[in-house]
Amino acid sequence: MSDTSKTVKSESSKPGKVEKTGGVIEDQTTVAPADDPTAAPVSVVDPRLLVREEGFKGYLTEFKRKVKGGELGQIPVVIGLIVIWTIFQAKNDLFLSADNLSNISYFMSATGMLAIGLVFVLLLGEIDLSVGSVSGLASTLFAVFVVDHTMNPWLSLVLTIITGAGIGALHGWFFAKIGVPAFVVTLAGFLGWNGLMLWLLGSSGTINIPSDSGPVHLLGQSSFFMDQAIIGAYLLAGLAVVLTAVGNFGEQRRRRAAGVPFRPTAEILLRVGALAVASFLAASVLNNASGVSNALVIFLAALVIVDFVLRRTTYGRKVFAVGGGIEAARRAGINVPMVRITVFAISGGFAAVGGMFFAGQTASATLNAGGGNTLMLAIAAAVIGGTSLFGGRGTVWSALLGMLVIQSIQTGLDLLNMNTSIQYMITGGVLLGAVVIDSISRKSQKAAGRG
Repeated sequence: MSDTSKTVKSESSKPGKVEKTGGVIEDQTTVAPADDPTAAPVSVVDPRLLVREEGFKGYLTEFKRKVKGGELGQIPVVIGLIVIWTIFQAKNDLFLSADNLSNISYFMSATGMLAIGLVFVLLLGEIDLSVGSVSGLASTLFAVFVVDHTMNPWLSLVLTIITGAGIGALHGWFFAKIGVPAFVVTLAGFLGWNGLMLWLLGSSGTINIPSDSGPVHLLGQSSFFMDQAIIGAYLLAGLAVVLTAVGNFGEQRRRRAAGVPFRPTAEILLRVGALAVASFLAASVLNNASGVSNALVIFLAALVIVDFVLRRTTYGRKVFAVGGGIEAARRAGINVPMVRITVFAISGGFAAVGGMFFAGQTASATLNAGGGNTLMLAIAAAVIGGTSLFGGRGTVWSALLGMLVIQSIQTGLDLLNMNTSIQYMITGGVLLGAVVIDSISRKSQKAAGRG
């Protein structure tokens, strides 16, 4: 076996070595920490470039390296979710019942849609304080279109989402072009759009929406495939497994043909198998209640689509690049203002979709839509799930994990008849813990020369 050397043109890096072992190209490059050029070089290893002939030991070594380097990923939130479920189940054996888990999956979807949009903004290292008000305004606009102007419900839905995206783009324009801090412009939006919502609702403060209106009926607690809920649940689980397998093997084939590192078949099969067990178990549990709700199906579909956009498209790479360093992104030829404007437009669009979810839950537009702690919970979900407040690091799946944590806390405390004040304090503590972990992780990565 021959070794081929390649030189990395950087003051802080040493030549790497490429080896081909067992069909997988191995690449190791030593890099000195950026803040200390005199420090000992640190080996940088791509997860696909493990010494796989070591089997499980190789993966364990890579896991330890990631933890020491501050690359915790979703580990803290998964552990936290297990602890939360264990505690509440010990306190009340109804917590992990099919009906309760079905309620958690349904009610987390509305705020979860807001959290998806916020992930984009947080990846830029910014914040959007207007999503709660925009979601409330969206539900109100839909009610006005359908009830007061007898407009087609589906056309009303499209106009509502376009309005939300337009509001977000307006915020992004003030931020990117005028230079108004995102915190200030979205705080102004938080107040202004909430005022417009109150004005549209009038003195009654409520507009009831016919429950048979297309989008409202769809986003109610009806199940996917309606009377065929059981078939629908297992169909979704099977579809998720098939798409995951096709995507992974397709990537393996492309990378193998290009002569670059790829995941071995055994690892792919293990990943797909784990997903299959989790998916069909979840489908079985939900089928024991009312099946998989349409709201959850749409929420999961949005996660898959947005994840593809962020990880597999040029636009997604631009978002991460701008979040990682504005000047570097600008010098790379990225239109930074346009990325910022579109990111806030996406946030506003998802806020409007979330508002429709709230309207579906109550079949009405009310003063409480998007109010209260909705904004804080959406931000908390994205951060608790693992998206960094400092920008450049995160995933849309953090919206799902974060909402699972938050909704589990709320539902568990409701089962225990705890006061709302307790819910706020616990959620606040969890959010603080997530930010502390994120900060420590960033420091660890810098110390390891990976920040």
